[in-house]
Amino acid sequence: MTDSKSPFAGGPLKTFGRRGGRPLSRRQRILMDELLPRISVPIDAPGALDPKTLLEDAAEIWLEIGFGGGEHVSGQAAAHPNVGILASEVFFEGIAKLLGQIEDEGLSNVRVWPEDARQMIDGLSAKSIDRAFILFPDPWPKARHQKRRIIQPDFLDALARIMKPGGRVRFATDVRSYADEALERFLAHPDFTWTARLADDWRTAPQDHIETRYQMKKLGDIEPVYYDFILSEQF
Repeated sequence: MTDSKSPFAGGPLKTFGRRGGRPLSRRQRILMDELLPRISVPIDAPGALDPKTLLEDAAEIWLEIGFGGGEHVSGQAAAHPNVGILASEVFFEGIAKLLGQIEDEGLSNVRVWPEDARQMIDGLSAKSIDRAFILFPDPWPKARHQKRRIIQPDFLDALARIMKPGGRVRFATDVRSYADEALERFLAHPDFTWTARLADDWRTAPQDHIETRYQMKKLGDIEPVYYDFILSEQF
């Protein structure tokens, strides 16, 4: 079911006039027009969608916000076939890459939201997400643009609403100013608890981390940091 707010209302998603990146290949355009509508997240009303209705056999529901080229999503989906993954990205090139990975690997446990992740979060039912990943989000390095960074108090409120008690959130960045700012905001939020006990807990990549192409480029000004948080059981 779609409505006027859905990217699929009125027909297939337009792949020309894409948002950033290189022109899509013929195969990618076909995937955008045919596969994406079949595996899209159908957001219709605030707080209404229980993701288990999309992924009925999933033992857990995970969320990835801003998946870039899709390597982490497809890698986790392949490693955990009993987990359902909701994945959001706004750039057509990245979406098309993930769709190619889904088709090539025969993944049936991924659903895609090709718009701003905050719209999808607002549409999900409360306490419906077991785990969330925010990996190397756009750092908006210029000071005048940093208010656009996704880790803001109102975003954390929205994220806390959809996380299950005891649910886990992982944030990673290779930009020092964002690392400091994000940690400060998570720690200031009453519903998130930082799990780190030793420096290696945040300096060393977690065992289940899957490195992305962006990360391999080493474009940041520090080595990557990985912050894991747990939603309060009392929330």
